[in-house]
Amino acid sequence: MNIREREFLRFLTRFDEHPFTVKIGGKRYKIGEGRPEFGVVFHRIPELSKLLKSTSIALGEAYMDGSLEIEGDLYRALNRFMGQIGKFSTDRRALKKLLFSSQDKKNQLKEVSSHYDIGNEFYRLWLDETMSYSCGFFQHKEDSLYKAQCNKIDRILRKLQLAPGMTLCDIGCGWGYLLMEAVKKYDVNGVGITLSREQKAGFEEEIRKAGLGGRIQVKLMDYRDISGLNMQFDRVVSVGMLEHVGRENYPLFLKNVKRVLKPGGIFLLHFISALKEYPGDPWIKKYIFPGGMIPSLREIIHEASELRFYTIDVESLRRHYTRTLLHWNKNFQNHRELVELRFDKKFVRMWELYLCVCAAAFMNGIVDLHQVVFTNDVNNKIRNINKYCK
Repeated sequence: MNIREREFLRFLTRFDEHPFTVKIGGKRYKIGEGRPEFGVVFHRIPELSKLLKSTSIALGEAYMDGSLEIEGDLYRALNRFMGQIGKFSTDRRALKKLLFSSQDKKNQLKEVSSHYDIGNEFYRLWLDETMSYSCGFFQHKEDSLYKAQCNKIDRILRKLQLAPGMTLCDIGCGWGYLLMEAVKKYDVNGVGITLSREQKAGFEEEIRKAGLGGRIQVKLMDYRDISGLNMQFDRVVSVGMLEHVGRENYPLFLKNVKRVLKPGGIFLLHFISALKEYPGDPWIKKYIFPGGMIPSLREIIHEASELRFYTIDVESLRRHYTRTLLHWNKNFQNHRELVELRFDKKFVRMWELYLCVCAAAFMNGIVDLHQVVFTNDVNNKIRNINKYCK
């Protein structure tokens, strides 16, 4: 064993809570006590300096380029390993530009587009028929991904307590299934806003097919410009968009919601959350969600209360997101060859790592998923959310 290998193995001993084996150059070593729960093969070991700068990026890139392989199921291994993420090294000073990118409109548009404008056909390969790219709600053990997404959307619409003739704004509307269901089932009128040209085009095509052109509008718009619609809405919903706003802009985001929401109106915010405020994972920011920032539940409720948003319901769907991500990964693996033909092998390994590492992060409580229901100031006519959702 040479010095570099010895230093590398010494670094790995910090992750000894769940025993595993490490294979380097035909030799196998054991980390931790007890029977190994998974194995890792290194065809080329990462440089120690890179591991100390960002353990996340160093190991993530090693998996992407194939120099790191997992023996067995990737998710199962990550589920054991991710519980020790607090032991990862992150040099925040060296990674400052990556961790704290600009939150101005131009840069955030670029960051959002880099993820969501990969192509609608790509997302159709592994999302369900609703094209929902957010956590599902598995009401029953046997629920399919499609059923779970329908459950989620139905649950959100029930929490919004919609009535015929109301207006609903969806900030970060994605491919639009939620708004279309609201219009068809509750006879409301809707406006969706997105920064993704691909999502807008896909949504508009679905509106045309459904003959809902007079009932739904889709705008390519930043949330900071929403008051320019010159509309007041009875309800506002935002699903999986807050993660792109950035910590400095949470008050601004909420102020803009308040500007377009009628007094007493309901605002439902569905977002990935964390126990505490932190800048995010370097690998995820570099390769998956540039500029992404996960808020804590407490900071959002605090900022909302400053604007007299009354919190009337909070629900965690953390374990539902693990199941959702595992369904996505299964679908992704079923279309792996098609994705590799369109992109390349490195992209495929990057994307499967993203799906599995996120599933493990939710299972280990590193991140959570919350649906929070607010009213814009006091509304004594709102029905009990829990009873309404049964």
